[in-house]
Amino acid sequence: MHDIIVIGGGPAGMTAALYAKRAGKSVLLIEKNTFGGQITWSHKVENYPAISSLSGLEWGDQMFSQIEALGVEYELDEVTSITKKDDLFTLTTAFGAIYEAKAIILATGAKPKRLGLEGEEDYIGCGISFCAVCDGEFYRQKDVAIIGGGNTALGEALYLADICRSVTLIVRRDSYRADLPLVDAISKRDNIRQVMSARVSALHGQETLSGVTLTYADGKSELMALDGLFIAIGHSPENELFSGLIALTEDGYANADETCATITPGVFVAGDCRQKQVRQLTTAVSDGTISALAACRYIDHL
Repeated sequence: MHDIIVIGGGPAGMTAALYAKRAGKSVLLIEKNTFGGQITWSHKVENYPAISSLSGLEWGDQMFSQIEALGVEYELDEVTSITKKDDLFTLTTAFGAIYEAKAIILATGAKPKRLGLEGEEDYIGCGISFCAVCDGEFYRQKDVAIIGGGNTALGEALYLADICRSVTLIVRRDSYRADLPLVDAISKRDNIRQVMSARVSALHGQETLSGVTLTYADGKSELMALDGLFIAIGHSPENELFSGLIALTEDGYANADETCATITPGVFVAGDCRQKQVRQLTTAVSDGTISALAACRYIDHL
């Protein structure tokens, strides 16, 4: 039995656990993959207040050490169901554990979007990756491409340019959606080729990916050989399991405002799984703070 169970160990979830524990509540944090979440994929974090620069992995490690030292309980497991009876929630997990709590904070984040091409799933781990920091070393001094026009794509392109022989940046639009410093940095790299108004329309290779077909806005196509393809076209929220407890938008995000409260009393959401305009490290920790304090107030008034 815990006061609060936080599902998801990324920045929002760990911040929620931190604030709830400091408020004197018993807290269990459940994460199915890696504590730290997707920020651990970031080569550099340079937009977090009071910290000039550090890697996402360092940030995640420091945050985890902080909540561990505070006494937050944690489990590497996957929640498979949540039920509510009266004012008590019961959770079951993939490993067969059963937990009870007075309040739940969903901080499940989002997963990388796919291209939707034939053979794509087969090439994941065999030429297709979603994390340059995780897998870039596999392609040292090789030729790679990255798909996307936002901050994540450009940041990973710069990281790969330090490792790989060449990087092709493929952007569906005719302009970037990234911050100007990143765009300027890309233009200064001799080994980064910028391909605008194009999309990957086919994947090629036997057991591993060896090339892609690029299709341009004017209908022309190009067969491009490469050793690796990194996809950075956004994410999809992981909220399906909780659709009976929270309202979802058409694209699957939790329909909750800045209060982080949901339609089910005692259930709160935080981070990238919530519908909002800005998804950054700073907004994730903000959600974590708000949801934790809201959950504490809810428990105090039971």
